[in-house]
Amino acid sequence: MPQTQAVKTFYTDNEKRGRVGHTIREYMGFFDESNGGGIEARKAQYATMINNYYDVVTDFYEHGWGQSFHFASRAEGESFEASLARAEHYLALQLGLKAGMKVLDVGCGVGGPMRSIARFSGASLEGVNNNDYQLEKVKSHNEKAGLGHLCSGFKGDFMNLQVPDQFYDAAYQIEATCHAPDKAGAFSEIHRALKPGALFAGYEWCMTDEFDPNDSQHQEIKLEIETGDSLPDIASIPETIQALETAGFEVIHSFDAATTSDPETPWYLPLLGESSSLLGIRRGRLGRRIARRTIGGLEALGIAPKGSKEVSQMLGRAAEGLIAGGEAGIFTPSYFFLAQRKA
Repeated sequence: MPQTQAVKTFYTDNEKRGRVGHTIREYMGFFDESNGGGIEARKAQYATMINNYYDVVTDFYEHGWGQSFHFASRAEGESFEASLARAEHYLALQLGLKAGMKVLDVGCGVGGPMRSIARFSGASLEGVNNNDYQLEKVKSHNEKAGLGHLCSGFKGDFMNLQVPDQFYDAAYQIEATCHAPDKAGAFSEIHRALKPGALFAGYEWCMTDEFDPNDSQHQEIKLEIETGDSLPDIASIPETIQALETAGFEVIHSFDAATTSDPETPWYLPLLGESSSLLGIRRGRLGRRIARRTIGGLEALGIAPKGSKEVSQMLGRAAEGLIAGGEAGIFTPSYFFLAQRKA
C-alpha cells in the first residue's frame, strides 16, 4: 500500500528516522489548545508548522496520490489523473501562458502541476517552496522529466518572496495559500512580484456559504481538516475575495469549481475509494485501513520509526474530515479565481 512504501522510502535515512516522532509531536502541538496551541499559535509559527507537516507527509502523499497534491472537479467517466491534468491546464489557459513567459508557482509542492503546465504551455515556471525535502524532489523530478530548462524551484516564503518588484508575467497557486497566516499579506506579496496587468489564478480551500460557525459539528469538521492538512484557519469565500481585493487585485471572475463535478464523481471520491484500479483502492478507506495496520506493525517491530503510525492516523482523520466537509457541502478545495494586477 502507498503509505507502507512511503515509510520504506522516507525512513531509510537514519537522520529522518530519528526525528519523525519529535516532528509529529511538535506539529500536533499547534492544534492542542490546552497546551498553547490554537489558531494564533498556528499563524505565528506557520513556517515551522508547515515544514514539520511536509517533512513527514510528503512521501505518504506522493505514493498515495501522485506528484500533483491537489483535488479537482471530475466528470463521470473521467479518470482521477485526467481530472488533475484538466484542472492544471485550465489554469494555464485562463492565464494565457505561452513560451517566453516567466511564471511563479506559489507553493509548488514536488512540482507535479509545474511540469504539467510547462509541457502544456511552454512557459518557464519557477516554484517557491519553504520545505527543503520537497525542493530536493522538485529538482530530481524536473531532471528526470527532461524539464530542467523550463521548471525550477527555489527556497522561499510566499509571505516574503525575496524577488524583485514586477518580476513575473503571471502567477498561480493550487491549494497552497490556504496555508498562509494572513491571506491578504500573501496575495499582496504576489501582487508586488507581478508586472502591471499580469494575471494571478488559483484554487483555494474555503468554507462555503453552507458552513455555520455556530454548528458544533461543522466546527469539528473544519478543525479536522485544519489539523490533518496544516492549516491555520480556513477562510470563507467572501474573505478570500476580500483578501485579493485588499492586496490590489481586480477579481475578473471566480466560482466553486468543486460544484461542477458530476454527482457520481464528487471531488472527494478518491478519498472514499474506487475499485477501478489498485491505486484507486489505495487512496480510499480500505487502503488507509490496511496501511495503518501495516505501519503499526512495522513500528512495533522497530522497522518503521516511532511516530509513523501517528502520521498515518492523522492523514486518515484528515481524509475523513474532507469527506465529511464535502458531503455536507460546507467545504471546497477548489474555489477558482482569476485576478489581475491593475496597471
